[in-house]
Amino acid sequence: MADTTQRTKRPVYRNIHVTQLPSYRLPLAGWVSILHRISGVLMFLLLPFVIWLFDVSLTSEVSYERFTSTFVAGAGPLPGWFMKLVVLALIWAFLHHLIAGVRHLWMDMTHSVSLQQGRVSALVTLGLSGLLTLVLGAKLFFF
Repeated sequence: MADTTQRTKRPVYRNIHVTQLPSYRLPLAGWVSILHRISGVLMFLLLPFVIWLFDVSLTSEVSYERFTSTFVAGAGPLPGWFMKLVVLALIWAFLHHLIAGVRHLWMDMTHSVSLQQGRVSALVTLGLSGLLTLVLGAKLFFF
């Protein structure tokens, strides 16, 4: 009789087929890498908005009042809460991109990459960027 207490090994996919994508479990480091790319694209696409915010906040006292009222009354057809959500997305994108970039630089400089180290650094990246986003988001929405 076969020993039923032994665990069956999960198959390891080196080259996965398109039909296997829904069942493929991406490792945490893979998610951090994908989110790093998404955050970079998000920052690039919202760069005109950031430049506009920077310009309006520094031009004059009147334009600064317009800048602050954007987050209360909105801008054009967009309500103030939506503007805050866009800024929150920018905050997350910046923080995640920065922390994940430091993670990648650290791994490149030390050349000591292991599976456990990749998991831990990915978890720290996600946790730290999420926590800092929550803190700054609370400041943005409630204070």
